[in-house]
Amino acid sequence: MARKNSDLDDSSTGVIADEIKVKLSRLKSQLKSSKRKKLATVPKSMPKKSTVKKQAEAKKKEDKKQAEAKKKAKKQAEAKKKEAKKQAEAKKKAKKQAEAKKKEDKKKAEEEELAKKKAEEEAKRTYEEELEEQLTEEQITDFQIHKTDMDKLINHVCEIVATYGNNGIHQSDLWKKLKLTSRDGSRLALKLERMGLITREKILLKGRWTYKLIIIKSPIGTDSLSGAPCLVCPVESKCSLDGDISPKTCQFIEDWVLIELKTKKSK
Repeated sequence: MARKNSDLDDSSTGVIADEIKVKLSRLKSQLKSSKRKKLATVPKSMPKKSTVKKQAEAKKKEDKKQAEAKKKAKKQAEAKKKEAKKQAEAKKKAKKQAEAKKKEDKKKAEEEELAKKKAEEEAKRTYEEELEEQLTEEQITDFQIHKTDMDKLINHVCEIVATYGNNGIHQSDLWKKLKLTSRDGSRLALKLERMGLITREKILLKGRWTYKLIIIKSPIGTDSLSGAPCLVCPVESKCSLDGDISPKTCQFIEDWVLIELKTKKSK
């Protein structure tokens, strides 16, 4: 009996052992299978910790380098912007300077032109113009030549000037005829102009500015009336501007005027 029990215990122990072996075998199979799956999902060469650290440091350095490059690029852009602004201001300044110089040159040219015109005007100035500035109207109209009958001289001057008609006579030639100095002749010409007897025309003669004297009207004197036919005309009482007998158509007057002109020319 005891032996039977012992055999039973040995057989059950064997069964248990077998079961345990089967279970261990299954667990080993499962473990192997699990390892295979893990190996399939995980890369064959996993980086080491030192490699990861180096990569991280390299990435950090690269990021830092890129950040510095961006900062440098930003500074360069700002510098370029400042340079462009500086150049624009320089151009603006240069433009203003050019405009200022242009204005200055224009002003200088105008001043030079004005000075030139003034010099030309000064060159054109005559002794008579200086006299007109120096003398008053009263001094011009009251001009007298010492020991000279001014009425007679004025009539004689007008007679001579009248013979030249609208062409006039150069005043220097007239003073030579009358044996007058330029000083007295110039004052006399101004006096005659103020009296309305002559007009003075400014001309350039032999490189010098002078005047040509042209008669406006001759003064009436007793000498010019001495031979007038009207004083002894037999039909003077019937003479009128609108009548049959008129000074406009009078042959006596025409003959007298022609004789007077011939007499003056011969003088």
